[in-house]
Amino acid sequence: MQYELTEDQKLIRDTAREFAEKHVREGVLERDEKCTFPHRLVEQLAELGFMGMVYPEQYGGSEVDYVSFSCVIEELARWDASLAITVASHTSLCTGHIYEFGSDELKNKYLPDLVSGKVLGGWGLTEPGAGSDASGTKTTAVLDGDEWVLNGAKTFITQGTVGGTFVVMASTDKSLGSKGISAFVVERGTPGFSHGAKMDKLGHRSSDTAELIFENVRIPKGNLIGNLNEGFIQSMKVLEGGRIGIAALSTGIARGALEDSIIHVKERVQFGKPLAALQSIQFKIADMAAEIEAARLLTHRAAFTRDQGLPYNHYSSMAKLYASEICMQAAHQCVQMLGGSGYMEEYHAQRYFRDAKLMEIGEGTSEIQRLVISREVFRQFS
Repeated sequence: MQYELTEDQKLIRDTAREFAEKHVREGVLERDEKCTFPHRLVEQLAELGFMGMVYPEQYGGSEVDYVSFSCVIEELARWDASLAITVASHTSLCTGHIYEFGSDELKNKYLPDLVSGKVLGGWGLTEPGAGSDASGTKTTAVLDGDEWVLNGAKTFITQGTVGGTFVVMASTDKSLGSKGISAFVVERGTPGFSHGAKMDKLGHRSSDTAELIFENVRIPKGNLIGNLNEGFIQSMKVLEGGRIGIAALSTGIARGALEDSIIHVKERVQFGKPLAALQSIQFKIADMAAEIEAARLLTHRAAFTRDQGLPYNHYSSMAKLYASEICMQAAHQCVQMLGGSGYMEEYHAQRYFRDAKLMEIGEGTSEIQRLVISREVFRQFS
């Protein structure tokens, strides 16, 4: 594995960095406070080709590698985790599920609009009683002639009110538990399909999150993704790639916390000298820098392994686990070093702290990542 980005990867990273500093940075605190979804920023990212960059040209993508994708997510998350999670979830989850497992008919129908960013995608797995344990899925899909009839609800769905195309997991054989779950494409506007109010969250407040509600929703038989009762297996595969995005997102938030901390401790004078002159502060900065670099390397390792077509599940779990937890630590230290200012809403530190927590929960909790990793470690020594 190479440890330096290629020239193409650097160009993509730098383009994303320039865009983030010029357009994303401005107004991020206001968007966070007012829970305002950044429609215009998403449109601009679509114009740059960043909403479906990893997919083939036949669907409108640029077919760039996952290392480049992780660089883009990190750069966006450096200034706005809400925007970054919008891009990451749209790309990896909904679009990724259709691309990996959908029929040619489904790909040709839905991917062009998703890849171009014309339509935003949502992905529905989680339910009030089914989080880490997907076998608790209550949403059902029953075949009635040439149509599937969906009933139930999904919760914590990113792009819940702004998405146009959704991949939804539903039970098609309750007796089989998680092995009886199938995946379907459901379009906004289908009779009986609605969403709840936008959720008021601790962090990622300008990201759109809502409940999805299905009341006798009828969709074509062909909207089944892949084979019957393989939705859970498909979902676990989709999440492998999604965790690379979360790891990159975590790295970006942590980097923001580090950079803001450095600026503050160099400017803040106490006892006649800058805080940066204190060894205790220097050690905090050193630890943060080393941990962020390690998180980035783990993320790029997972992305690189995926790009090579090799098994990468435990690598993406390692990256997601480590990056999310050092992200939380970095945000904590940033608030601590800024002191009272770090607790004020006019500074970014408090936002990093709130945004960081979701990284340890979303797309598989830290506990689930440890299960995935330990299983692979034990397998290697069996």
